[in-house]
Amino acid sequence: MIRLSRLSDYAVLLMTHMARDADGVHNAHDLADATHLPAPTVSKILATLARENLLESLRGRQGGYRLLSGPEDVSVEAIIAAVDGPIALTLCVEQGPGSCDVEPFCPSANHWHRINSAIRRALSDVSLAELAAPPPAGVGDMVSEPIASRSP
Repeated sequence: MIRLSRLSDYAVLLMTHMARDADGVHNAHDLADATHLPAPTVSKILATLARENLLESLRGRQGGYRLLSGPEDVSVEAIIAAVDGPIALTLCVEQGPGSCDVEPFCPSANHWHRINSAIRRALSDVSLAELAAPPPAGVGDMVSEPIASRSP
C-alpha cells in the first residue's frame, strides 16, 4: 500500500485551510482548533513548512504564518516533499542502483523511476488552489453513501 505519512496528510490539510484565506495570517492555535489537530503537531508542521519556504513566519502580537506563494503556485508534491522529503516509492529510486539486495533479480527495476515520475507528476499537477476550492456540485456525494446502495 502506498500511503502518505500522517504529518504529510496533516500538512496538506493545514495548507488547504490556509489557502482558503490565502492573504491571511494564521496562528497555530486557531489552525489547531479549525482542523481538530493537536496544537503541538500543528506547530511542528508549520515550523517545518516555514523552514522549507512554503510559509512565512511572522512574529509579534498579530504573528503567525502565511503562505509565501499564491495557492495556485503550490503543488501537493511540494507540500509532501517539504514534510517527508523527496517522493521515492522504492529503495532503488531513493538511493539509486546497487541499493537493493534483489536488484539483480528484479524484472521491474528499470521501470520504478518511470512509475515514481508518474506519481510525482500527478501530485505536482494538483495545486493548493484546487484543493481549497469548493467541490463542484455532486462531487463527494457518493463518498459517504454505502457501496451496496449505489446504483450501477
